[in-house]
Amino acid sequence: MTGRSGAGFGRRFAALLYDGLLLFALLMIYTAVALAFTPGHMALSTRSSGGWFYAYRAGEVALIGGYYVLNWTRSGQTLGMRAWRLRLIDVAGRTPTVRAAVLRFLWGFLAWPPAGLGVLWLYWDKDRLAVHDRFSGTRVVRLTRAA
Repeated sequence: MTGRSGAGFGRRFAALLYDGLLLFALLMIYTAVALAFTPGHMALSTRSSGGWFYAYRAGEVALIGGYYVLNWTRSGQTLGMRAWRLRLIDVAGRTPTVRAAVLRFLWGFLAWPPAGLGVLWLYWDKDRLAVHDRFSGTRVVRLTRAA
């Protein structure tokens, strides 16, 4: 596959939904394991788990971040990005470094929640980069099938 055209909001969102399904399953397994260690196997809350609840939440964020950073630095693609033929590259066209991938994840945490405005920014950006693309030195490209 070849190609370097920028990816639009629709493809990015579709890939995020695919990744969300996989992450939902991973988080269910993570929660089942965490529940096995709670007293009486009760729901996880600050009342039932005390300070461990915050460790549990931090583990959720680490699991999600690890999924993205690991995939972006190994192949430039998550499962959702593979399905929608997208790849993450750095400014030199290579697979991003761990630093760039972590920055992208952190900025993406801020770019998606306000109604996707940080991602929709790509339609106003002169280089068609979303906020987290710009601040991490990466870009999402759409791959085309080789003829």
